[in-house]
Amino acid sequence: MGAPTVWLTTLGCAKNQVDSEKLEAMLAEGGYKAATSPGAADVVMVNTCAFIEEARRESVETILEMQDSKRPDAKTIVLGCMAQRFGVEVEQALPEVDAVLGLDRYGELVTTLDRLTGWRPVTLRRPVMDILHSVNRSRPTLPYAYVKVAEGCDKPCTFCAIPLIRGPQRSRRPVNIAEEISSLMQAGVSEVVLVAQDLAAYGRDIDAPGGIVELLELVDGIEGLRRLRLLYLYPKEIRPALIELMTSNPVIAPYFDLSLQHSSIRLLRMMKRPGGGDRYRELIGSIRVAAPQAALRSSFIIGFPGETDDEVEELVEFLEDVRLDWAGFFPYSAEEGTLAAELDGQVDAETVEERLRYLQAVQEEITAEANAEMIGQTVAVLVDQVEDGVAVARSYREAPEIDGVINLDRGVPGEWLLAEINGAYGTELAGTVVGTA
Repeated sequence: MGAPTVWLTTLGCAKNQVDSEKLEAMLAEGGYKAATSPGAADVVMVNTCAFIEEARRESVETILEMQDSKRPDAKTIVLGCMAQRFGVEVEQALPEVDAVLGLDRYGELVTTLDRLTGWRPVTLRRPVMDILHSVNRSRPTLPYAYVKVAEGCDKPCTFCAIPLIRGPQRSRRPVNIAEEISSLMQAGVSEVVLVAQDLAAYGRDIDAPGGIVELLELVDGIEGLRRLRLLYLYPKEIRPALIELMTSNPVIAPYFDLSLQHSSIRLLRMMKRPGGGDRYRELIGSIRVAAPQAALRSSFIIGFPGETDDEVEELVEFLEDVRLDWAGFFPYSAEEGTLAAELDGQVDAETVEERLRYLQAVQEEITAEANAEMIGQTVAVLVDQVEDGVAVARSYREAPEIDGVINLDRGVPGEWLLAEINGAYGTELAGTVVGTA
């Protein structure tokens, strides 16, 4: 009998994607082969998301789709956040699933596969380590990669289930992170996106006195690293030293992904978050003083219990004032076990949908104007891929998968080029290659 084949579908955020790439490497070390499609696999797996109701619905739908597309004799394993938080419920609701492994049981995955497939490899296996600290990844297919520097979160936000799913913050040692980045560079990656639920608080739990700044200074000189990007910055944790480093170091993208959530002080206090519109204006102002060209993005919760029309208008005024380059708006989801789920004043779905459309329209105009201001400028870009003969690239202003892109007249994946921007179309730009970067 040859080695069994596995298919893994990943849902959710970049942190889940990192987990999947490490699990794929772990399975390869265990002797398992990657299947070419779900229908060709001996085992199909789904790495689920459970952050909000919509994500759980998508996870269940994907599991059912895998059931329909797999061979009748193939096995099904559910992994990830939904497996971690609702494992018993998943087993009861989906008896056709053969195994449910949450985040803290990833070390059992290979032995679970052995049991389900009846396969017994002849090679000796290394003990499985916590995948957070593992530096082995499946071979990258894109010139950028996410690197998770910490797991979990210590913040008390009343709307968020992440601490219930992934536990308190657990930071990796700097040398461990540097080793993973070095291995990615050797595999052809040139842009690394550091991710964590509370990235700016990195290192506090392991008594790393320099925190995120010291980490950045350690890894920014790794051979082959052309761009280092940071995602998910809790505004209270952003210190002047971090702003200075991000706006002066040529390797670190002056790209600030600020986790603001709202501008209303009243709602933010109900969320157990410090700050407010005026304090956020000061923070954004200090970033733009340090680097007028800095790109800023944020995400906002709409329909938090008790949110009023006036507070929505306050948020509109805030958006029009600070002129973020990018912003996402998400409907509030009452998550079981969170304090906010018990609050009075839940906003009905129709009102939330109307507010989302309104705010998205406001931000789309702001983003389009910011993009139009790029016309005539020359920027260094990384070509991610070629689609239908068009080279699709990004500058420091665009994070992978969540922001817009720059369409070029030529280029190959992994190439660094200088592009003169000559067109703006909503969230996308067009550029002509004028040299190499």
